Amino acid sequence: MPRSRQLRLDLLQTFEAAARHLSFTRAGDELALSQSAVSRQVQQLEESVGAALFERRHRALALTEAGRIMRRAVEDSLERLRDAAARVRSQSARRQVTVTCTPGFASFWLIPRLARFTAAQPEVEVRVAATLELVDLERGNVDLAVRFMPAGQGVGPVLFEEEVQPMCAPQLLKDRARPLRTPADLEQHTLLTIDMHDGSLTVDWEPWLQLMGLASVQLAHTVRFTHYTDAVAAAVAGQGVVIGRLPLLADLVRERRLVAPFRTPAASRRGYFVTLAPQAQHNPAARAFADWLVTEARQSGATQPAQATRSPRAR
Repeated sequence: MPRSRQLRLDLLQTFEAAARHLSFTRAGDELALSQSAVSRQVQQLEESVGAALFERRHRALALTEAGRIMRRAVEDSLERLRDAAARVRSQSARRQVTVTCTPGFASFWLIPRLARFTAAQPEVEVRVAATLELVDLERGNVDLAVRFMPAGQGVGPVLFEEEVQPMCAPQLLKDRARPLRTPADLEQHTLLTIDMHDGSLTVDWEPWLQLMGLASVQLAHTVRFTHYTDAVAAAVAGQGVVIGRLPLLADLVRERRLVAPFRTPAASRRGYFVTLAPQAQHNPAARAFADWLVTEARQSGATQPAQATRSPRAR
């Protein structure tokens, strides 16, 4: 087909605006073109189709029969193009995954393993939203959550159950003036705790203290932190004893940056659960990431708690 007979998309878009407004001036305002530029483009389209598309009346435009036929066809074609673009954007969006989790889970467990997922799925963009806030999965802009919940109350596949026991830097065990041979020796050390407004001073220590029969232990010093990651960093720096959460801190123990002086873990009766957002149920990338989390937990040898329960509303 000669170039003069080909239909250019820009001419069709200009024609559609002019046909909708029945005004070259208003069409130009919409398209950021001058009135004369719109008029020239309409003339070029008329030359391409070999028919007049407008009746040019005094200060007014009207569509000819050919113009009405073209308008219906152009509007239908543009709408189909918009639908196709929306589908392409939707498919592109499904290649992104946003996961919300606690800062501790992100720092100690997820991030050290994340490179394995991105290597296996390089086309998936992962966004980690680490927060202590409980994000609403039906309204928040996230695909899945890793929830730290009491065993039996979690929603979705379970990753692992948590065990807790005191941990400290290796150099702290070398302090002969303040040995750490028995749990009662904790009275001579600084306990690093998490500041929880709805719990006691050592609420994060309670499962282990109760197991050891030390509920009434007299503490010499405590240092409170807002975030668990900061309490662990202080323990690694030799500033005190933290309640170590396993398997979150398994890598630090393996690297001997933290040691467990008593080797008496207690189950916290809490675990980590993977919950997909309702809008992500048909997102292949989100489902692949959720499956990967479960596989990683299984391969790490973490102990899994009882079957998760279902909830009518995932939050």
